[in-house]
Amino acid sequence: MGNNRIFWSFNLVLVLMLIISACTTESSSSEIKETALEDELADGRFPYKRLSTYGFFMGELHDLIPVNEVIPYRPASSLFTDYAFKSRFIFFPEGEKAILASNELNFPEGTVLIKNFYYPADFRKTEENRRIIETRLLINSEKGWEAFPYIWNENQTDAVLKVVGGESEVTFIDHSGKKQLINYLVPNKNQCKTCHNQNETLVPIGVKVQHLNHEFEYKSGKENQLAHWTESGKLEGFEGVKAHPAMVNYEDKNLPLDERAMAYLDINCSHCHSAAGPASTSGLFLTYDESDPRKLGVSKIPVAAGNGAGTYDFDIVPGNADKSIIPHRMNSTEVGIAMPELGRTTVHTEGVQLIKDWINGMDKENK
Repeated sequence: MGNNRIFWSFNLVLVLMLIISACTTESSSSEIKETALEDELADGRFPYKRLSTYGFFMGELHDLIPVNEVIPYRPASSLFTDYAFKSRFIFFPEGEKAILASNELNFPEGTVLIKNFYYPADFRKTEENRRIIETRLLINSEKGWEAFPYIWNENQTDAVLKVVGGESEVTFIDHSGKKQLINYLVPNKNQCKTCHNQNETLVPIGVKVQHLNHEFEYKSGKENQLAHWTESGKLEGFEGVKAHPAMVNYEDKNLPLDERAMAYLDINCSHCHSAAGPASTSGLFLTYDESDPRKLGVSKIPVAAGNGAGTYDFDIVPGNADKSIIPHRMNSTEVGIAMPELGRTTVHTEGVQLIKDWINGMDKENK
């Protein structure tokens, strides 16, 4: 893999904007616009039609072995996507670095976030016979972040840009040895902004300070991710692990229940349910650092839940999860009830149980 394929960010910014501008003025129909963009990209202009063209990975593409310029990362907790496994990487433009200020990460133009979604044939053997379904690229251009979904072929040799999204039937054996079937949905380019939305601007979700301020197993050994980026010359402003917020892994049952529940709500819900998110008018703010019980939904009447509230009156009834709206909506796949609205077609049973345990453990006098 030559640097001429990896270090492409400056050309990308210009051509990407031209392509998107031309596409978005051709038709009022979003489907027609997306198809037109897809056709225009077929000749190999940025963003590339095929994932392999970027040169992010060496050897067989499906092995997802990154070249030296591409850094793996992992948030402390993972957003639930129909039990899909995920591998994540970030590419920084040559000579550029991210800036950490006031606990906010600001990335240079040309930064690319690479997120792969896959399923092993058997969840008890996670690295054997895996099938990659899609790779999502978030590319930081001159005018902000742009999302591009790539769908993998059946032979697992490459992935092709599909701005209209798609769906795929996935089968696997779960941890208990039972066969499962999922109709996996790949969001279209426009749907990506539904979740990646802060103040009507598309932004990343998982590369926030609180998600990255923990250790990762690199080839050289375990190291704090933000410290590793700093030592690699890719980050400025990191002042040490204890100087910045850090979230826990909600799957770790050895950790305090409150911390696990807040980590779950933050990564799965707060991109909408925050002061800058699309659900800001709901008054339900589910960020990891929210301390106001009412904003967390405790004894709070929903603003406009409609049928989504079912027969329940409050987002959270302390000590009684079975009468609380939040777990009720998490435990549904019905349109108009299910929360989150996008990103899943199944119920995250373990996540629902975690939030139920958290609510049931609340002091009933906490009103």
